[in-house]
Amino acid sequence: MAIFVFNSKANEFFFSWFKEIDPLFLDLFIVVMAKKLYVSNSTESSRMFKNDFLESLTKVHWSVPLIFWIPVIVFFVWRALGPGDLSVGTVIGYYLFGLAFWTLAEYVLHRWVFHYEPSSKWGQRIHFIFHGVHHDFPKDRLRLVMPLSASIPMAAIIYFLFSLFFGEYILGAFFGGFLMGYLIYDECHYAMHHANFKSGLFKKIKDHHMLHHYAEPDRGFGVSSMIWDVIFGSGFKRGRGK
Repeated sequence: MAIFVFNSKANEFFFSWFKEIDPLFLDLFIVVMAKKLYVSNSTESSRMFKNDFLESLTKVHWSVPLIFWIPVIVFFVWRALGPGDLSVGTVIGYYLFGLAFWTLAEYVLHRWVFHYEPSSKWGQRIHFIFHGVHHDFPKDRLRLVMPLSASIPMAAIIYFLFSLFFGEYILGAFFGGFLMGYLIYDECHYAMHHANFKSGLFKKIKDHHMLHHYAEPDRGFGVSSMIWDVIFGSGFKRGRGK
């Protein structure tokens, strides 16, 4: 992955004013720092596969996860309320539990799976396909949300693992919330790279994610939430040495 980290003095200065900068200037800053960090600002990334069909499986419009997964979420919640005959309060409780649990799963996947750098050539290839390409081409609109070719198998595996701990209908409520958390993450991730937020929570989240891409890629692993970076101490240290 073609990413290099600032020296410590540059970081101290950078963190001191980054959160206050204007969104338009932020765009200019990203262009400049991308050149320093050898990150491409192209809106299209490199080709991964010679085969056109395999290549098509690596790209997806941001709306596709919404179109596919929202009906799946509705189905799981319906299963819990209908055939499962669970109370509304129970369903809401487990749904919110799943939603909250996603934030931890997001952090764990991003930090210890997507940022794991294998030593073998085959492993490095897999790493680039799953996440390295995003760091090298962070503005590629078709490689910002997860394609169904990856998200469906991952969801199936995760569902099976959760089924070892939850009954069928409680799992429906929990997994519905978990999938909603994933959708929020996916769409937030797209917005972090292609929307300008002038203030508020989303600007803070975007600033956090831009630091991950353009300053210290080994920190700031939360995308839809910064809470686990705070808990695990992997957030950005502002004003060090002052």
